[in-house]
Amino acid sequence: MSTRTRTSRDPHVSAAPEQTPGGSAGASAVMSGRRMVLRWLALAVFAAVLATVFVNLGQWQLRRLEERRASNTATVAAEQTPVVPFTEYFSRPITEADQWHRVEVRGTFDADHQLVVRYRSNGDGSGYEVVTPLRADNGTTVLVDRGFVPLGPGQQIPTAAPAPPTGPVTAVGHVRRNEKGRSGAIVPSQGQVRLINAPAIAATLPYPVADGYVSLLSVDPAQPDGFEPVKPPELSDGPHFWYAVQWFMFTAIGILGVVVFIRSDLRDRRQGRDRTQTRPPDGPTDQ
Repeated sequence: MSTRTRTSRDPHVSAAPEQTPGGSAGASAVMSGRRMVLRWLALAVFAAVLATVFVNLGQWQLRRLEERRASNTATVAAEQTPVVPFTEYFSRPITEADQWHRVEVRGTFDADHQLVVRYRSNGDGSGYEVVTPLRADNGTTVLVDRGFVPLGPGQQIPTAAPAPPTGPVTAVGHVRRNEKGRSGAIVPSQGQVRLINAPAIAATLPYPVADGYVSLLSVDPAQPDGFEPVKPPELSDGPHFWYAVQWFMFTAIGILGVVVFIRSDLRDRRQGRDRTQTRPPDGPTDQ
């Protein structure tokens, strides 16, 4: 004969309120959902800022590409123009558009005021250059970069430059604008300088010089062996296009990362809800 245990109720003890489906569990889910949305919004804002920066960097590289192509076109066109008297350019400030045109100048080198230009490169070679004032026949003085002298491993830059040809000379070279840099690089010191800047060099000379300088291609009579003409810049597109592609790829990766992160959150939340729904409810057990 089975007996049934009956639970007596104490009238002074109130019964616990029953939980409804929309109780604390629902509120917790709502709060969790709000936090998740806020996290998504923060991530989206961060990704949008990065995407803006990356896109601007990519567009900047594309602008650099267009500038380089325009410069290459101008360089080729300048080298195809006839040689003209140097006074067509060196009677005014030299601009970027003047570069790489060829000019001819007749005069006499001033060997007493020439400078060694340190730490130069020419193609794959490393060495130095020599800049010497040329007193032109019309009374104008122009700086002439006499060329590049390569140095082998372990060779030191000389303290004194090789002497230029003596007497009247005829020089042909490229028009070059002033190189710019800090004062320590453009101001001569002990017969040497790092960059060729006509105003800075002129301040150390007893006479004025024209703006810019001539990069020597040939001179008659010839100067000592060992000098190489300074090569024009490499006529290629450079790395700018692929740099732009990389920045745009970073943008796409960032946007895709946000989408993957949100999908992962949604999947985890759905799996957690499914586990909760399939869990057996806790209830009293029969004795």
